Amino acid sequence: MLINNRFQNYTLRSLPKDLVSGVIVGVIAIPLGMAFAIASGVKPEYGIYTTIVAGILISLFGGSKYQIGGPTGAFIPILFGIVMTYGYENLLIAGFMAGVMLLLMGIFKLGSLIKFIPRPVTIGFTAGIAVTIFTGQIASFLGLEGIEKHEEFVKNIYELVLHLPTINIFSLITAMICLGTILLTPKFAPKVPGPLLGLIVSTLFATMFFSEQVATIGTAYGQIPSSLPALHVPEINLETVIKLLKPAFIIAILGGIESLLSAVVADGMTNSRHNSNKELIGQGIANIVTPLFGGIPATGAIARTATNIKNGAVSPLSGIIHGIIVLLVLVFFARYASYIPLASMAPILMVVAWNMSERKVFTHILRTKSTDALVLVVTFLLTVFVNLTTAVEVGLLLSAILFVKRMSDVMVTAKALPNYHAERIKVETGMVSDTHDCPQISIFNIEGPLFFGAALMFEESIMNTINYKPKILLLRMGRVPFIDLTGEANLARIVQHFSKNGIVIISGLNSQPESVLKKTGLYDKIGGEHFFDHTGDAIRFGLEQINKNKCLGCKHFAFKECAQLSTPVTVDSNREKLTATF
Repeated sequence: MLINNRFQNYTLRSLPKDLVSGVIVGVIAIPLGMAFAIASGVKPEYGIYTTIVAGILISLFGGSKYQIGGPTGAFIPILFGIVMTYGYENLLIAGFMAGVMLLLMGIFKLGSLIKFIPRPVTIGFTAGIAVTIFTGQIASFLGLEGIEKHEEFVKNIYELVLHLPTINIFSLITAMICLGTILLTPKFAPKVPGPLLGLIVSTLFATMFFSEQVATIGTAYGQIPSSLPALHVPEINLETVIKLLKPAFIIAILGGIESLLSAVVADGMTNSRHNSNKELIGQGIANIVTPLFGGIPATGAIARTATNIKNGAVSPLSGIIHGIIVLLVLVFFARYASYIPLASMAPILMVVAWNMSERKVFTHILRTKSTDALVLVVTFLLTVFVNLTTAVEVGLLLSAILFVKRMSDVMVTAKALPNYHAERIKVETGMVSDTHDCPQISIFNIEGPLFFGAALMFEESIMNTINYKPKILLLRMGRVPFIDLTGEANLARIVQHFSKNGIVIISGLNSQPESVLKKTGLYDKIGGEHFFDHTGDAIRFGLEQINKNKCLGCKHFAFKECAQLSTPVTVDSNREKLTATF
């Protein structure tokens, strides 16, 4: 079912379209796969293995027709940190564990929850990753020698400054040729993959004119094998699992976010709809199998997915073909990869970093000067100067705190009375004054979610506003969409306080708050007869319960019945006639 649903109505006429798009995306994926692997601190062939295995499996089992999976730039800082701290073998285990987590997320239908991560957090860490990737390629772009790589951004910048005198002019020329080709190709040959053309042109130029003057993949990593490695199961034990739980979880979360974002982009481009839980299952399967062939973690690639769609992809077959194309290139052309200068790889990643930086959205959020801008900046700075894990944790926590603050700010608890001068009688907050307020019935408009962030303010607003003890407390809760147990507890204290000498009545209670009050028993404590659908009915009930003697002589006239209730009456015993005295 996972596969068949996405191949519905597929015909032979669709095959050429999938074939063309698969070939084009496969050609584009080759230099990117190697570049991402090198930047992650592993051999370039591991990126190719990931593109092949993960690319095919994600297309086979994922939840989007058009998703192209493989290594991505977003993973670079995480994977590099894991390699530096735990080593390559443990990176494979962490990737395998992340695959299991993604699979479980999909099985337990958690796909929709990942979408709730605030946009300022995702933009913040994406921009931070882009800065990390870009600066990480400066050394290769300039051909600097003696560079020692660190996890910390500041230390890496210090290394660049320290070794700047070792700049290699030949590497710089090679990198500039590649960068210029990448930037100019879309203008003059939009159908040609710029990264691949830039790689070929700069490699040929360097090989012809100064082959011994620049570092290449061959001199740095040796010759790339021309086949997939044999299946290898890493040795896993409990101690290793515990040690890698946190890195694996970050890989899983980031992989889930990236893949679902890519699927959403694909939906927007094709007017289709992906299945988020199936997508996570596909990502999980791919990341479980890929490490067994030496591959690094993979996810949905937004740029390659968009390219796939633009070139006419019709089904997941294009993604499968893309993986097969990369496999064929590995088999027949791997030996030539050793001639590729490292300086040719740097511009490819720099352009990827520039494109993924979300600079326009970043600037737009900053201009709002809102709490979202604060979350964005904090997440961005922590991603760059600390690490992605801390950035996401703090970003989510800060977003939650600020959300609670905003929700508590919009909570309204204010005294109200009917406005009989309006075309349609409404109970409004602006009607209450020192000379216009019922001493026996207090009405409060409650608006907003009654949850832990606003519950105390709700209680204090009522208790502090009423410096006397009215007979009736009417709470209008038609605009309270949600109540949690903290809100229920505060409401219960108000009920307990007023029930000693008066009555609490509630109008317009919504289904969710009603369900909570019934589960906690507060509904029965208040009394079912004290709940009303309409405020008018609640007011009439309240007027029946008040002490009529206290109404005599009252000049507040809060309700239309007050004129009659406040007037003293005499009884003519002979005719039993009421005579009003004004």
